[in-house]
Amino acid sequence: MRFGAILRKTRLNAGFSQEKLAERLHMSRSCISKLENDKKTLDAATMIRWFQNTQAHDALVALVYQVDIASVAQNVASLIS
Repeated sequence: MRFGAILRKTRLNAGFSQEKLAERLHMSRSCISKLENDKKTLDAATMIRWFQNTQAHDALVALVYQVDIASVAQNVASLIS
């Protein structure tokens, strides 16, 4: 999965429009669009703020440790049931 697609998914899961997230991150809506379409790279500080604002801490950990979040979630679910 592309990095921009992960950003978009976390934003949508949090229920934010591009405009709302841009406001929270103090950037333009067009910047959010470029990030989600892999036309601009995200610096580490903004990436952390993005995942904090979208409450996607699991996605941040998965990206940092280069782990497939879907596989981890599936494995945890199988342990619980």
